[in-house]
Amino acid sequence: MPTSIDIHCHIMPGVDDGSPDMETSLKMLRIAAKNDITHIILTPHHKPMHHNVSPEHNVAYTDRLQQALDREGLNIKLYSGNEIYYSDETFRELEEGRITTLAGSDYVLVEFHPTNPYKAIHNAAYQVQAAGYIPVIAHVERYSDMVSKPARVEELVDMGCLIQVNANSVMGKYGFGISSFTKKLLKNRLVHFVATDAHDTGKRAPELLECRRFVDRKFGEDYGRRIFYDNPMSIIHNETI
Repeated sequence: MPTSIDIHCHIMPGVDDGSPDMETSLKMLRIAAKNDITHIILTPHHKPMHHNVSPEHNVAYTDRLQQALDREGLNIKLYSGNEIYYSDETFRELEEGRITTLAGSDYVLVEFHPTNPYKAIHNAAYQVQAAGYIPVIAHVERYSDMVSKPARVEELVDMGCLIQVNANSVMGKYGFGISSFTKKLLKNRLVHFVATDAHDTGKRAPELLECRRFVDRKFGEDYGRRIFYDNPMSIIHNETI
């Protein structure tokens, strides 16, 4: 079975609303291994007015989890990152190096409030680009102004953004409407990454295998390999997608 790379998850222990401790993180990583996930970019939340993990601590915590993972004998390579909740401070924080990019690359994972208007998302993506980074729009299916007009996703892609959707959204675990929207994006080749956005070992576990099989079957193995492995590996190597 082809392997996958997860670029968006909350497995780092004790730093956000994801895994609360090392034991849970290791349980989540065992699930990831069973889903043929071989590389993971850890993306703890970076939010305004929160006590966020500094880039230095982010790397240190990633190394600590990697060591525990290695002792478990699981063959998964971990990388540091952030899921950035966009705010007026984001541009300055990026310029000052206070945010962790995805695996030390020029790519950054950016999220928004579900009700943010499209114009605000578009302007934010432009600001991220102006700071010298490539925006990866996290779980685009959560933004009502995008779901109501799918053509706006193509507009973001045309301006240089990359699009990430959650595996659970594709598989219908958040309702038919969201599933239909993500499948439409997949059909039109507007998705660059499918990730877990994992937060726990239950309903939001790090599972990609079912979705990978569905995408390979429905939209072709070449496209499946591209969005589950090749594009994520390009981030890790800081290559152009």
